[in-house]
Amino acid sequence: MDSYIISHDKSKLNINLIHSFITEAYWAKGRTYEEVEKTMRYSDCFGLYKGDRQVGFARVLSDYSVIAHLMDVFIIKSFREKGLCIS
Repeated sequence: MDSYIISHDKSKLNINLIHSFITEAYWAKGRTYEEVEKTMRYSDCFGLYKGDRQVGFARVLSDYSVIAHLMDVFIIKSFREKGLCIS
């Protein structure tokens, strides 16, 4: 399998890619750039990368004790069906 990296470093995230994908998803259609930015600011975010290219994303909202919600999970279309997942 090709080499992929999962990173928790928010500075590596491609906000334009994330906003573009999420606002076309049925669960977040029409979400503004500022709203996407804010949701990321207050969540633990994870990027999936092939080299320097971001190919996936997920964010988690948690109380760090009892509960966590996994949200806005995606892998861009050209990288699907390769056995990739973010978990």
